[in-house]
Amino acid sequence: MLNRQTKGYRTALAPWIVVRLLSPTQQTVIGRFRSRSDADGHLAVLRRLMPDAELQVIFDMERD
Repeated sequence: MLNRQTKGYRTALAPWIVVRLLSPTQQTVIGRFRSRSDADGHLAVLRRLMPDAELQVIFDMERD
């Protein structure tokens, strides 16, 4: 129970996520960030490294 609370707290600190869209129903979380600007900066680097990947920054409201 304590581990789950800790995970939720850490996740709550970083609500912005960069996801890789694999299909219309599947996505993989690449990273979590505290601010939108940090997530956008990481996204810019990823787009240079993986130009064919479909990547997106989203606000994670479904934190656990």
